[in-house]
Amino acid sequence: MEFIIIAVLLVLVLTIFFKTVRIVPQRTAYVIERLGQYSKTLEAGFYILIPFLDKVAYKRSLKEEAIDVQEQICITKDNVSIGVDGILYIQVIDAQKSAYGIEDYKFATAQIAQTTMRSVFGTFDLDQTFEARDIINARVVQAVDEASEPWGVKVTRYEVKDINPPQTIIEAMEKQMKAERDKRATIAESEGEKQAAINRAEGKRQSMIAESEGEKQKRINEAEGQAAEIEKVAEATARGIIRIAMAINKEGGKEAVNLRIAEQYIKEFGNLARKNNSMIIPSNLTDVAGFVATATRVIEEAKLIQRPNE
Repeated sequence: MEFIIIAVLLVLVLTIFFKTVRIVPQRTAYVIERLGQYSKTLEAGFYILIPFLDKVAYKRSLKEEAIDVQEQICITKDNVSIGVDGILYIQVIDAQKSAYGIEDYKFATAQIAQTTMRSVFGTFDLDQTFEARDIINARVVQAVDEASEPWGVKVTRYEVKDINPPQTIIEAMEKQMKAERDKRATIAESEGEKQAAINRAEGKRQSMIAESEGEKQKRINEAEGQAAEIEKVAEATARGIIRIAMAINKEGGKEAVNLRIAEQYIKEFGNLARKNNSMIIPSNLTDVAGFVATATRVIEEAKLIQRPNE
């Protein structure tokens, strides 16, 4: 009998111990009620409660939580129905408000996120929704955060996971993208052909310029060569004439000139007789001495003209 009493007392003590002692884990909050009314909020640590009067009514995690927002149908600004789902990240910052401000804060925030998504997507065309995800996410976070503030819940961020247009829209978008790619390819090809034609024309122009420059330089070089040749011939002729004049002035030079002129006269006259069937014979053919005298007189006059220049 005593053993049974001791066992009952031991069970009673253990029950009272477990009813009064509470260890709250890190990043967790316990909402305590005393006789059915809110008493206090316990954060991480060791606590002793009043048995049978205090009880843990709610346990709240203060960690960031991810809530899956189920897919829903949204109508875009251009009247296209699309399926949209996402992930909502929330965090309890006030355990008391989350316990007494609303029945189920997770369900409520998810519902607000869905309705806000429908409103936000209605302000964008279908093509814009794929590019404006950051704007959509920011608007959903702002709207849900304002609504959940009385519940002691902070919305940290929202991410759109998938945007699912109808199959007909997908096929139309694929055709549009293909047409756009074909257009860009055609433009790129035409630009390439245009640039190639420009390059060929520019190359031809430069080639013609180079060829004309080469021809110009060639003619200049030929003209300079001919001028140099004429100049050299003139200089050589002048030197020859000077030497002849100097030779004439020497002793016996005059007689030598007369003899040379006579020889050339006879030689050229003989050549004329061999090359032609008919010929005109001068009346003074035998007057070689007269011809020589005339040539000598011409040489003397040339010497007189040259001396003043010297």
